[in-house]
Order: sequence, then structure tokens, then C-alpha cells
Amino acid sequence: MVQSVNQSRKAVLLFLLFTFGLSSIFYFLIIQTGKLGSGFGMYVTGIMWCPAMSAFITSKILKREISALAWQWGKPRYQIWSYLVPLLYSLVAYLIIWVTGWGGFYNHEFVGQIAKSFGWEHLPKAAIILLYFIFTGVFGMAGSLATGLGEEIGWRGFLVPELFKTISYTKTSLLVGIIWAMWHFPILIFADYNSGTPAWYGLSCFTIMVVSISFVFTWFRLKSGSLWTGAILHASHNLFVQSIFTPLTIYNSHTKYFIDEFGAVLPLVCLGLAIYFWTRRKELANVK
Repeated sequence: MVQSVNQSRKAVLLFLLFTFGLSSIFYFLIIQTGKLGSGFGMYVTGIMWCPAMSAFITSKILKREISALAWQWGKPRYQIWSYLVPLLYSLVAYLIIWVTGWGGFYNHEFVGQIAKSFGWEHLPKAAIILLYFIFTGVFGMAGSLATGLGEEIGWRGFLVPELFKTISYTKTSLLVGIIWAMWHFPILIFADYNSGTPAWYGLSCFTIMVVSISFVFTWFRLKSGSLWTGAILHASHNLFVQSIFTPLTIYNSHTKYFIDEFGAVLPLVCLGLAIYFWTRRKELANVK
């Protein structure tokens, strides 16, 4: 047992050293420009694939098969729910924002840009929004999945099952969530990966959100036995929050304090969801 714990700790330590070491290259490249979109977005793609590269390197050092990283698809219902859950919690969050007036629906300028880009100028605005939602929600998943997968091979493919060998679901979710949040801190603090709120505020909201959804990601990963649930959850979250709901929202003087990953509403909705999945922890195999 002691040997098993030591091996697990070694694996986690190696993975984290490589992840933060490789990521520091992209931290530097992004921070020197101050913009997340610098390098035509390739810096972001690079940093999002650092956890995957670290998982591959660590597996090689420990003489483990890369095929052991839970590549199997698993039961389709978990993949379907992995897609739907971020849609549901982001929809709830943004309905709260729109109904309370913390932000408005809909951004006419953004919808006009959609209509021009897709050649839909002749269509009613409601049809434009619906069609954009469908096109982005279906075809946009490919690009979102390509980047989200890089993180999830590392976080959920390697780190979650490694930690779960020796600690509980609750501790695994908390620890992975904290590490996951901290990994974002350099670009959140020193680049433009925020919504314009004070750094302490955006950092707090973002950390609560990431730690909360870590409970969701971990539950799906352990229940399904597949890293693809994490990849789909990640891609779906980024897609609906960053590409659909946030740009559709009209800003007022207070919106930035409530919207997106750096405002208060989404983290609180995710916290409620984390509590729900925590209550279902006994459904997991070998739960501790």
C-alpha cells in the first residue's frame, strides 16, 4: 500500500512539474504581448496541450502505456450529458443575468455581424440567433474539442484517476480544481484573460467556478471510465459561454461583475451543480 501511494505521488509530481514547466514557455509568450489571442491563437492552443504532453512524457518515464489514459468512448449517455450539462448551467446563468437586467438580450451589433458573415441579412433576427446557436453548437464543437482535449488528456485522463487511487472523490475534485485554476492564474493576472473587473474579483469568481465544475468533470470521468467526457464537457463549456451567451449579451455599467467566467453568476450556478454531483458521489465505483 505504501509503495502504491509513493508511486502515485511520484506520478502526480512528475506530471505537475512537466505541466507547469512546459506551460511557462507559453505563459511568457502570452504575457509579453498581454493578449490571449496573440500568435493568431496558437499560443493558447500550445498551452492547452501542455497537460496532454506532460501526461505522455510522464507515462513514458514511468513505463506506462499511453493507451491506459482512458481513451475508450464508454456509454453514449455520459457523452451526451457531457455536452448538455454546460449548455444547461450556462443557460441558467445567463437567463438570470438577462432577467435581472445585469446584462441585456440581445446584442444587435453581434447579431448583425453574424448575419453578414453567414449571408443571413434577409432573415428575422430570431431566426439568425437560432441558426447561429445550432451551427455553433454543432460544427463549433470540432474546434473547441481540438483544444479542450489537450487539457483533458492531462487533467482527467491522467491526474484524476492517479489521485483517486489514494484519496476520495471529494479531495480529488478539490485538488484537481485548485491546480486547474492556478494553472490559469498567470494569464489571468498578467494578460487580458478577464472581463475587466479588478484582478482579485475576477480571480475569485474564476477559481470558484473552476473548482466547482471540477466536481462535475471528475464525477463524469470516474462514472464513465472515459476521458472523452471531460473533453466534451470542456469543449461545450467554452463554446456556449465564450462563443454564444457572452457575445449575445448587452453590457451595461455593471455587467462585467456578473457575466462570463469572471463574474459572480456562473460560479454560483456551478457551485450549486457541484453540490448536486457531490451528493451523488456514492454512485461511483470504489468510492472512498
